[in-house]
Amino acid sequence: MYDLTELTLENVTDIGIALRNLGRGADSLETVAERCVQYFYENLRDFDTGEPACALTRFFKTHNYGGLPAPLQQYSRDLMAQTATIPDEVKCLTLLATAGEKGEWCDRTASKGHQAIPLTSEKAVSNIPMISQLIQGFGLDISYVLAPDPRLLMEIERKTFNVFYIPAAAGSEFIPAQAEFVEPFGIQSVLGFGGMLPSGNLFAIILFSKVAIPEATARLFKTLPLSIKIAMIPFDQDTLFDQDTLFQPLQTV
Repeated sequence: MYDLTELTLENVTDIGIALRNLGRGADSLETVAERCVQYFYENLRDFDTGEPACALTRFFKTHNYGGLPAPLQQYSRDLMAQTATIPDEVKCLTLLATAGEKGEWCDRTASKGHQAIPLTSEKAVSNIPMISQLIQGFGLDISYVLAPDPRLLMEIERKTFNVFYIPAAAGSEFIPAQAEFVEPFGIQSVLGFGGMLPSGNLFAIILFSKVAIPEATARLFKTLPLSIKIAMIPFDQDTLFDQDTLFQPLQTV
């Protein structure tokens, strides 16, 4: 276990080794993602209390609407009640896995607002403050995430992204759920990190921490997406979800 407030380069090196092995015996991207969020939730600690340092850890990936299972396609349409159809090529920010201190935070199908978010346009993304800032924090243009250019894919896929870092979550315009989430659960800092897969899809892990994360610690997380990608690549063009989790998700209303 590691103290999130005093993480060292040696710690991050050890974490990276563990993350590379998350794909062993896995049969889907969902399995890898679940192992990833559980690893961070269980191993990043507040050494003052002995409790997990994060209230919530989540793993997202962009995925074409047309490639989503039917329940998530319906979920996406419900989020866009005014739109009858969504083109197959539209990217959806898809929740692959979640772990946290509440029971419903450990089940991706229990999420009422984040299971599969259609990213239909740059304007639509700009209306979701945290997602917009996450993409820009990584150093990416929103337009590329929505429609990856195959000519640039190899260059961007090899790139080390910056981190999405909110040192003080309270009052942040990028974390809108202040009264419902930040305040009651004592969220101090938010940290996101991720990368680009060979398929042109973006993946991101977001940590909602109950301890203040120093900037020096946040920078260390830039090195971890490569290790996570190594575990993900065998499933990048293959199975997204475990078959036994493909049941009807909760409605958005």
